[in-house]
Order: sequence, then structure tokens, then C-alpha cells
Amino acid sequence: MRLLFLGDIVGRPGRTAVCNALPALITRYTIDFVVINGENAAGGFGITEAILNDVLDAGADCVTLGNHSFDQKDTLVFIERHDRLIRPLNYPKGTPGKGSTLLKARNGADVLVINAMGLVFMPDLNCPFRAIDAELTACALKRGADVILVDFHAEATSEKQAMGLFLDGRASVVVGTHTHTPTADARILPAGTAYMTDAGMCGDYNSVLGMDSDEPINRFLTKIPRSRYEPATGPGTLSGLLVDIDDATGLATRVQPLRQGPCLEPAIPEV
Repeated sequence: MRLLFLGDIVGRPGRTAVCNALPALITRYTIDFVVINGENAAGGFGITEAILNDVLDAGADCVTLGNHSFDQKDTLVFIERHDRLIRPLNYPKGTPGKGSTLLKARNGADVLVINAMGLVFMPDLNCPFRAIDAELTACALKRGADVILVDFHAEATSEKQAMGLFLDGRASVVVGTHTHTPTADARILPAGTAYMTDAGMCGDYNSVLGMDSDEPINRFLTKIPRSRYEPATGPGTLSGLLVDIDDATGLATRVQPLRQGPCLEPAIPEV
């Protein structure tokens, strides 16, 4: 099967780019399952139910979150209604929503999607390594699920790399989000797991992590906030990862970055 993961949607440029491009990408590359991180979709902070529905209607099968999961307070309520929206698995017990979901792909495969958040330079949550380990013990690759994707929302590259190797051979794909900058290390790990430290973002790259540059630059120069962060408003660029997965093993056979838009040199897979 073929799986597409797209990095963090940031504001209207990211939403527009995803909703406009995704249907054609699914057709062009015969994609069986799409996962998108949507934690910055609503003005750069969280996600609304209307935006979630727009992204799902465009062709996403699952939307993951991160440290901005509940910036939009309504998310505390509507996340309980959506099996295809998941927040980090390692939030404390009793947090609304869930950290994993088992969904059916277009080719009939059962896909387990797990979202977890790192601890280095991030909120103090439960251990993501132990949380994911328990999840995979309960629903193992090719015993409980045909394909397993982990979105590891973390700051430190070392923590992301450690997670990739920790899960090598137990997950089909481990991909990092949160830093909004695509890394150049997409590869298949020794035991067969597709890995990329950060998928990048879907948003305006002529910005500071998707935000209009004036206020971030002001804060670096003066250390004094002048206004709130606002998403940049230029054209959005898609950034993500395209993975081919062996139906027999659930492990990756091919991995390639996918970028489409005006702000990055296009990386369009040859398939």
C-alpha cells in the first residue's frame, strides 16, 4: 500500500494548500491512506471542528495533533466525537480524546495511527517511549494492524532519532513533526521502518515557522512582545513523506519526501 503523511498545517495558507492539492495527489500517486498533522491549522494555534471537517473532506483519513491540541477550547468537546482526530497518547489519564486510532485504508488494510509528544523542551507528559511500547504490545504490526504509523511530535532531533530506532521493525513509519522544517534524512531504518526526523509544515515558508516574520524578529531583537503571533499570508507549500509499504510484512519498501508549492524546490516523487 502507499501512505502519505503531511506535516503541520499552519494557518490559512496551509489549509488552502492541503485542501486544493490533496485530492489530485491521492489520484496521481494512488495513495491508500493519508495522515496530516493539524495542530496549527486554526490561525497557527490548534484546530476547529470546521477546519477538521474540511481537511477530512479533502481526503485526509486521520489528523494528528501536538502541544497545541487544545488551544481552541472547543476541541475539548468535539475531539470526543471524532475517531479520526487524535491527540498525543502520553497526555495524562482523563484527557479528552485518544492517542491512537485503528482505521481502514482505501485498499482494505487496517492502519493504526499513533500520536505521541516528546519531552525535551516540551510540556512534561508521560514517557512517550513507554506509552508507544504499550500500544504496540496491545496492537502489534501484522497481528493487530496491517500498517502502523507514528507521528512523534517533538523538538529535539536526538529524541526523534531515538524513537525511530526504538520502534524500528515494529512500526511501518515513524515521522517527526513540530519543528516545521523538513529534514534531509528520509530513509528506511535497518529493520524496515520508514523514518524522517521532521516532515516540515504545510504553510508559507517565507515566514518564521509559518508565522509572519515581524513579531518573531521583534522579539529576538528587543525581548519584548509587541503583538501576538499571526500566520504568514503568502502562498502555502505542502511538505511531507510518501511511503510504499509491503503488504506481507507491513514494513517500508520505499520512502521519499514530497514537497509541492512555491517556497521550496519541488520534490515530486517518481512512481
